[in-house]
Amino acid sequence: MTYKSTDIKNIIAEILEAKKDVGGVKSLYFVGCGGSLGALYPAKTFMEKECGNLKSALISSNEFVHSTPKDFGKNSIVCLSCHKGNTPETIAAAKMGKEMGASVILLTWLPESEIIEFGDYVILYSFDASPDHLAGDIDYAGEKTMCALLVAVETLNQTAGYESYDKFMDGVGMITTVIRNARAHVAERAAAFAQEYKDDSVIYTMGSGASYGAAYMESICIFMEMQWLDSSSIHTGEFFHGPFEITDANRPFMIQISEGSTRVLDERALRFLRTYAKRIEVLDAKELGLSVIDASVVDYFNHSLFNNVYPIYNHQLAEARKHPLPTRRYMWKVEY
Repeated sequence: MTYKSTDIKNIIAEILEAKKDVGGVKSLYFVGCGGSLGALYPAKTFMEKECGNLKSALISSNEFVHSTPKDFGKNSIVCLSCHKGNTPETIAAAKMGKEMGASVILLTWLPESEIIEFGDYVILYSFDASPDHLAGDIDYAGEKTMCALLVAVETLNQTAGYESYDKFMDGVGMITTVIRNARAHVAERAAAFAQEYKDDSVIYTMGSGASYGAAYMESICIFMEMQWLDSSSIHTGEFFHGPFEITDANRPFMIQISEGSTRVLDERALRFLRTYAKRIEVLDAKELGLSVIDASVVDYFNHSLFNNVYPIYNHQLAEARKHPLPTRRYMWKVEY
């Protein structure tokens, strides 16, 4: 049976009831690969910052299988993200979760795939499948990042209470409008970005907090995988502990300035870049309208904003470089 994001509250309630007689739920793990791993970053950050009663971690699928947390088992929930349901490492992780008695929640886009048989609950998330993800007509509150976040929020709220629950749910109701407005806002800027950076061989991404996963995804999934550019995602809090030595007038940076608790980290890095670098593309969540969401929960919505603004840039860059985003050398083409 498949579910929607709106069913997550009932799913968590059902899991907690089922686990009551075996000691309850004691841990919540988030598992995936590549972009599906990065998309779970806000949920990871939420659990670290807000939850004191459950163990939680974000772990890459193959590492989860081969270096399984000691406590993982019947008192665990594992939330796995697998876009088309055919990633072997994530299938193996889901299968292991099933065998070890954990409650297995699968986040996927396709209703029928190899991984489905290993999920106790299969949540189908919304996804913009239009060319280069430009349609912008989906419900962004139902995409995989938000689904994972809702798993985290509901688990905390139903086990220990979450004082900002209502404000978080208000944010869920606002995020689609914020993203659509932001995508329109950056359209001209993205075209200029593409012309400026089309001949570069390296672009760095920067971010922090719950939105760091968006910078990671842009670096590994777009610049490296889809554009064959050298790239690395740099945490703004780590920038001054090594990476800033590569800064010069010619080096390109894309930096996310989050709203919320880690904005100060991003602004510090941006001040340095504006002093010693010349080629900087700034995505500022405040400028892009995220401040309408309450300050107590806004941290967790930065990722969805940035991750859904990036496609406007990515389309323009691919066009300017004459390197279509679906182009691959190895992925799905050779044995690996």
